[in-house]
Amino acid sequence: MATEDKNRATAAAILPLVGGAANVASIAHCMTRLRLGLHDRSLVDDEALKALPAVMGVVEDDTYQIVLGPGTVARVTPEFEQLVEKERETAPAPASGPGGPAATSSDDLAAQGAAIKAQQKTKNATPFKLFLRKIANIFVPLIPALIGCGIIAGLNGLLVNLEWLPAVTPALAAMASGFMALIAVFVGYNTAKEFGGTPILGGAVAAIIVFPGVANIDAFGQTLSPGQGGVLGALGAAVLAVYVEKWCRRWVPEALDVLVTPTLTVLISGLVTIFGLMYVAGEISSAIGTFADWLLSNGGAGAGFVLGGLFLPLVMLGLHQALIPIHTTLIEQQGYTVLLPILAMAGAGQVGAAMAVYFRLPRNESIRRTIKSALPAGLLGVGEPLIYGVSLPLGRPFITACVGGAFGGGFVGLFNQLGDTVGSTAIGPSGWALFPLLDGNHGLGSTIAIYGGGLLVGYVAGFLATYFFGFGKDLLAEFNVSQEPAPSTVAATGGPTPSTAPNRPTGPDGTDPGTDPAKAPAGV
Repeated sequence: MATEDKNRATAAAILPLVGGAANVASIAHCMTRLRLGLHDRSLVDDEALKALPAVMGVVEDDTYQIVLGPGTVARVTPEFEQLVEKERETAPAPASGPGGPAATSSDDLAAQGAAIKAQQKTKNATPFKLFLRKIANIFVPLIPALIGCGIIAGLNGLLVNLEWLPAVTPALAAMASGFMALIAVFVGYNTAKEFGGTPILGGAVAAIIVFPGVANIDAFGQTLSPGQGGVLGALGAAVLAVYVEKWCRRWVPEALDVLVTPTLTVLISGLVTIFGLMYVAGEISSAIGTFADWLLSNGGAGAGFVLGGLFLPLVMLGLHQALIPIHTTLIEQQGYTVLLPILAMAGAGQVGAAMAVYFRLPRNESIRRTIKSALPAGLLGVGEPLIYGVSLPLGRPFITACVGGAFGGGFVGLFNQLGDTVGSTAIGPSGWALFPLLDGNHGLGSTIAIYGGGLLVGYVAGFLATYFFGFGKDLLAEFNVSQEPAPSTVAATGGPTPSTAPNRPTGPDGTDPGTDPAKAPAGV
């Protein structure tokens, strides 16, 4: 089957299982997931969705998220949008619930991961964490451009160092740098959209920051520089623009709204941005870069150990989203973020832990099959199926995975402390997928060797910690037993559906929610 037909077939298989077009309120996608806003959650057939060959898992958060993997999701989403639009023209609203039977097996391991995710979702629904989620929603749509421009920048740097194609490298430099030169505008646009304002007004106010003419303006006793304040200034300016716009909508007469509201929004927000936010945000951005450099230069091994070990728990708590603007600020300032390669070691620890689980449970074909099917994605940085389908429900292996991430992060941090800076020119990918985006201060070969060494340390440490300390006698007795599934329960991919894993209780609502990947990030 052609790739286009395969993607269309995947979209067509998903649509009826989420209640049809009438049940879909919104459609979006990130690096790995199709994100759907749904009118009625009860119309979704979770088990049938998770049994589809292309679906790696589902997540229920502020939106219903179907994990399809990098690359696939970007191709399936437009096909899904076309099908929704077409069905809405001809089909009535759905009147019944999902047609497939709900799996309620008490021996389904991944349901424990789903229950943990549901509990964590409730804990994460605090005003502060909801605010962080908004911040993440601003930056996540920018990741494809960051990745594309980052890879082009790396290719251009390689050609310049080798003195190859000198006529082409200026063009590549323009392609790589153009987006970063205007990233503040995109941040402003997305910020206004996320906070309920007019997106183009947010972009217009943020564009002031990168306008070359600000170099003729003095504020706080110094001459402003184009780009001063960066993405943080753009974010603050756009949020201010939203509040000014909403104030105008309340007080400006409707007959004058189309003229007065946009003018006052840009004027007031622009003046505050020029004579306040650019300076303040510039100082904050400089402090972030200075602190990151100081931290890794003076305590790189210890800082890397802590960051690599705590990243997975940060993801569970929803606090990892606060790092996204920091990554973007570092990329804008230095050309790369030194934090992401360290945080990516958490994924290496997870892969090592999963491999140890595979060898420690030789009789449990169900869990072993799940690991085999999810391991390639884990190596490429998509760790959700391993986390919420294997290690987290088992308990101890999740902790030992964090230990593996800590040792990998400590390894990379140590080299940063010794003067070999390892950074990433974009956010989003991790694992092996991060290799094309690596950059540093001592050449590409050294950078690749250090990052690869960190992955190896994370794999080995995660494996050893899990193999020797990840299982107690009770856990081994419970799970190291044959759990061969019936043929009808095995997904077309060759891996088991969530109902085949052992000893899983039903979810909080009495159904079996199945594998529930973590909402993450980047860097897992």
